[in-house]
This record gives sequence, C-alpha cells and structure tokens, in this order.
Amino acid sequence: MTPSRRTFIKTLSTATALAATGGIQAVLGNTPLVGAPAYIPNLVGNSPNDKIRIATIGMGIQGNYDTMAALRSPDVELVAVSDLYDGRLEHAKTAFGKDKELFATRDFREILTRPDVDAVLVVVPDHWHDHITIEALKAGKHVYCEKPMVQHINEGKPVIDAWKKSGKTMQVGSQRISSSSFQEAKRMVQAGDIGQINYIESNNDRFNAIGAWNYSVPPDASLTTLDWDRFLGDAPKRPFDAKRFFRWRNYKDYGTGVAGDLFVHLITGVHFVTNSLGPTRIFSSGNLAYWKDGRDVPDVMTSVMDYPKTDNHEAFQMVLRVNFANAGKISNVTRIIGNEGQIEFSEDNLILTKKKLPVAPGYGGYDSYFTFTEPVKQQFKEQYDAQYPQETRTAEPVKEVRFDAPKNEDAHTAHFTDFFKNVRLGSQGTIEDPVFGFRAAAPVLACNESYFDQKVVEWDPVTMTKKGQPVAVAGGAKGKKKRA
Repeated sequence: MTPSRRTFIKTLSTATALAATGGIQAVLGNTPLVGAPAYIPNLVGNSPNDKIRIATIGMGIQGNYDTMAALRSPDVELVAVSDLYDGRLEHAKTAFGKDKELFATRDFREILTRPDVDAVLVVVPDHWHDHITIEALKAGKHVYCEKPMVQHINEGKPVIDAWKKSGKTMQVGSQRISSSSFQEAKRMVQAGDIGQINYIESNNDRFNAIGAWNYSVPPDASLTTLDWDRFLGDAPKRPFDAKRFFRWRNYKDYGTGVAGDLFVHLITGVHFVTNSLGPTRIFSSGNLAYWKDGRDVPDVMTSVMDYPKTDNHEAFQMVLRVNFANAGKISNVTRIIGNEGQIEFSEDNLILTKKKLPVAPGYGGYDSYFTFTEPVKQQFKEQYDAQYPQETRTAEPVKEVRFDAPKNEDAHTAHFTDFFKNVRLGSQGTIEDPVFGFRAAAPVLACNESYFDQKVVEWDPVTMTKKGQPVAVAGGAKGKKKRA
C-alpha cells in the first residue's frame, strides 16, 4: 500500500491549494490582515489497491463515532466488529453493514485471526486497552487505540515494546491535536509569539447527566445478552451490574476517571504545542461533589503539575480542572501564558494576545516613592530619567490575532487520515504514537494516584518512570490469563 509518485504529486497540489483558503484574521491595532493557515491536512491519495480494511473492537458510543470518522477517510472499508453486548452488534450490522454482510462477534480474538483485517480500532473500557492492543500488534494488525493508552502506568512500556517489535503503525486517539487551531498554537509557541511560557491552565467542565457519564442503559441488558465475565477481565469479580457495564467510566476498576478520560485531552494538547516530554511533580485534589450515584471516582478534580526547564521550553506550572457540576459559565479552553502574551485556544479557534512590559519599571502609585522625602524624590527622579529614556517608558500596543478553523474541518477524521497515511507508507511516525501517547497518559494516571493516595507523585518524563516504579515486563504483572 505504497502511494505512487503521481498520487503524491496530486496530493501535494491539493494540499497547496488548501493552504490558500481559510486562515487567520489578525487585528494589529485596527488593521485587519488575512493569511494562510499554518495547518495543511496530512492527506495521501490512494489507488484502488490501497484500500485499508478495518475492524472496530468495542461498538459503544466512542466506537461508533470512531468508526464513522475512520470511514470518512478515503479508501477505508469496515469488514468486522466486536462487542460484548448483542444489541450493539445488531446495531452495527444495521448502521455499517447495509451494503454487505458485516462480520460481528463477541470475541475480539476472532477478528485478530482474520486475514482481511489490516487495522483495528481498540475502543473498549480502559482496563482492556493494553491487552487487546498488544494482542493485535502481535497478530500483525495496525492499531488505533483510544485514549488513555493504558489504565495503569506500569502497562505503558509493554505496549511500547510490542509496538516497536511489531513494526506496525499505531495511533492513540486524542484527536484534538489534529485540528488546525492546535497546529496554529504550536506554530505560535515555537515562533516565540508569547515569549517564555511560565503558566498553563486548561479545563473541561460539564453540567448535564450524560456529560457526567450517566449513559442510558438498555432494558434488555442481562447475562444472556452480554458477556459479563469477559467484560470484567482481570478486574475484581462481582455480580452482574448493568450500570457498571454501560457506565464503566464511573468506576476505577474499569476506567480512569476524569483524569484519564478528560485531562488526557488537555495534556496531550499541551505536550503537542510545547514539545514537552512531561512534568516531574504531580498533585491532585478534588471530591465527589454532586453525582453520588454509586461511582467511586471524583466529579471535581484539580491537578497541579510542575514542568522542568528543557531545551524546548522554560520551566512552567500547569493547572488542569474538571467539574461535572459547573452551573456557572463554562468555557472549556486552554490558556498558555508567557511573559510576552497569551494563547487561548480550543479545537475550533484560537486567540493570541501579544502584550509586553515596557523596559522602564515606572514609579508612583502604590509604590514606596511617595514615602521618600522631597530631596530624595528629586534625586530618585534624576537617576530614573538618566537610566530610562522616554521611549522605554511606554508599552507596545496590545496586539490580538484570531484564528478560526475552517468550517468544514473535522479533527477526528484528520486524526484517522494521519493514521491511515502512515499505514500506507509503512511508517510508525504518526502524530500520536505510543511513546507520545504514554507520555500524555502517565501524568494523568499519576493524577489519580495522587488523588486516591493523597500524595505528590514524582515522574521522570525522559525515562517514563515514576519514583519507586518496578520495571514492567510485557505480558506480565496484571494476570491476563483471566481475560481468556
């Protein structure tokens, strides 16, 4: 599935044309400017022989959305699906198998043995991510794995090792970094538009039951219509509970809470924009404030992370927040603050505010100057005038640059397009490969450890290990035999 030279040239021409549409509206004073966007989608045209056949493992909410996004990429065909609930399999046949018979099974292993499956989408509860991903890579399949890449920190290295050994393409599914606004934020930060970064804040608040993961439970859910034992896998055994199956994000046995589900999007974006490898200290606090429905994870959490100085950036602090009961104004954005400006952005748009301090510090107002005697004031003023000429005393005008993503942009599809491009090229160089994915997942998983154990977690972003962590062995510590 290697693209031809003609295909590549055609694609390059298309991408160049795209660069001339959409873009930035900058306001420098009152003068509007229009420029080309920094983002060009990573498109690769395909010949009829380049069709990629995919299978989705996990046909829940995100599994359906991922499948639809994947199929919007050119020359991609869905040939099989797997899920533990029969109703989802029937729905998948209706939704995606109208033109042909779609293979559907409860057992994901049947998919991994199929020769007509090139790539799998792993869209299952978090406690299954590492196991299915590793098995898929061993079976010679390319893998798109939903975020967070793993449920526990010690599962990260085995996934990375399996990926490297397989030579296959793998993408982790935090798709926002494939949006043009994130690409533009990255360009601005790397260009030094806000000076040296010193603080970042990001939040993802909600105010509704579905947003708080209280998804609808089908009335036919039973031990007959779904495979409860396989769902549990290596999680603690317990009697059948339909709410745990369909609302698994609410339980730490199967999910990763607000940190693993939502912080991971925020930290992925920050790492992408700043070229950071990660924090060294992580602390979280919060509580279960409103959704006291049997869940055992917080619905309010704030985490503080210390990022050290590196070759890519100065030291900065980052604060992440999720509030599932925010009745106030919700503005889910990321703000990257430097000593010369701020970038505020989301998946759809971006605002850069450039603001620099004057060279002269000024005096007067709430300042010790007024406490000086008159002779000392005069002496101070003479020294100040000699040190700071008039032109150093006024700050530059505030400049604002706004970027709006093209109206027809779809970051979710773009993320899959990048994945499929690399599959066709035989490349492991996706925008969010397992190393990047783990460097985003590990700190948010450390947020959970900090919250539940009430401690600061120390992390080494270079070696991807936390203080006191044992070395993980692929296929080892979690007792995967229970999942057979």
